[in-house]
Amino acid sequence: MSTITTPPSPGKYPDVMPGTYPVIEPGHDFATITEKIGAINVRRGTPLWWLMGFLVAFGIMNMMLVLIGYLFYKGVGIWGLNIPVAWGFAIINFVWWIGIGHAGTLISAILLLLKQSWRNSINRFAEAMTLFAVMCAGLFPLIHTGRPWLAAYWLFPLPLTMGVWPQFRSPLIWDVFAVSTYFTVSLLFWYVGLVPDLASLRDHAPRRWQRFFYGFLAMGWRGSARHWVRYEMAYIILAGIATPLVLSVHTVVSFDFSVAIVPGWHTTIFPPYFVAGAIYSGFAMVLVLAIPIRALYGLKDMITMRHLENSAKLMLATGLIVAYGYGAEAFMSWYSGNQFEWFMQKNRVLGQYHLFYWALIACNIVIPQVLWIKRVRTNVVLLFFISLDVLVGMWLERFVIIVTSLANDFVPTSWGHYVGTRYDWGIFIGTLGFFTAAMLLFLRILPAISISEMKTLLPQAEVKMTEAEVKR
Repeated sequence: MSTITTPPSPGKYPDVMPGTYPVIEPGHDFATITEKIGAINVRRGTPLWWLMGFLVAFGIMNMMLVLIGYLFYKGVGIWGLNIPVAWGFAIINFVWWIGIGHAGTLISAILLLLKQSWRNSINRFAEAMTLFAVMCAGLFPLIHTGRPWLAAYWLFPLPLTMGVWPQFRSPLIWDVFAVSTYFTVSLLFWYVGLVPDLASLRDHAPRRWQRFFYGFLAMGWRGSARHWVRYEMAYIILAGIATPLVLSVHTVVSFDFSVAIVPGWHTTIFPPYFVAGAIYSGFAMVLVLAIPIRALYGLKDMITMRHLENSAKLMLATGLIVAYGYGAEAFMSWYSGNQFEWFMQKNRVLGQYHLFYWALIACNIVIPQVLWIKRVRTNVVLLFFISLDVLVGMWLERFVIIVTSLANDFVPTSWGHYVGTRYDWGIFIGTLGFFTAAMLLFLRILPAISISEMKTLLPQAEVKMTEAEVKR
């Protein structure tokens, strides 16, 4: 009997669990997978929407570079920082971007070790998302020092002739080690996974310069048994190394706040609460990227509703953990009897930034509850806007945590009000431009979906027609 070539509906076929979607639609074989994914990079021309999007994103990125140059010339006084609020957009955006990078490593490493085959369609661009998000995050601590050539090198353990070393008991130094390790391991994991696909592009590229470019990056891969054994061993080892990093990196970032004695920061709930929030915002960004990619490149048969719905479920689960963190933080502020912690909690709810607090509650807790409904989880448009809502909410969360605890101390004469200036907003928007431009370049040059790993899903695509369908 022949195989089905039209997309199946949920629960229609015996090989698909009732009520679920397949991880790859029927009708594919080894050749069609290689051709469909590889053609985006080596055979198709550059679409107009890509050129327009890249030009806009590149222009926004260059605006950021101009503003950073002006920042180096004038100093951080052009930002909205003041005496009580010494941390502003730079640290808010740093924590936000680091959080976005978490879903890529979770999809790649943890789901690989758990043998979750649905990750194979989205892990590649999720890993790229991680790398670009960490690049955006790493920018902010450097420019937060004002003039990096005078101050940023103090963050690194370099031998100095003055005999002065960084304060290794500071969580800011821990950040340097944690984030740099996270980026290095993520980069290696991403590149190792790319090697077999680069060889496929080399073998199918129609132009000589393409064959040279992809052949150089493939490092002599020939797909022999020895190559595959070493590849799989290296891939699993890197996944094992990357797995604890998912938990450790944002835990270390949370130490920037929780080891301080500032009320509103000094709490033990921050490490797990920050990790859950990072995965929450990370999966939101995965959906924001996956939905346009599958539509613009015609990859709905490979990035199916199964992937979108599973990502929505994980987003809902981590969102509930974040909601628990909000509740635990508020309860312990009251139950502890600590007047300073309780004052800070009331200040968030009723103080000068109370609109930001209630906006984050709406974005992070109230609106995502509609994801309990299957029709919402499988509605692409609603899912896209809910993901954007979560990204906004998680940014507001970082704003509330950082600014409200600094703006209102317990001596009214030291109270202040923080507002981001056009330079704060310009640099933040510029990182969005850099991230978008980098993602577009990645989609144009490298395969957005893993060719080799998609081929392992082919047995799930071979769904047979029932006898009644054959007769029809």
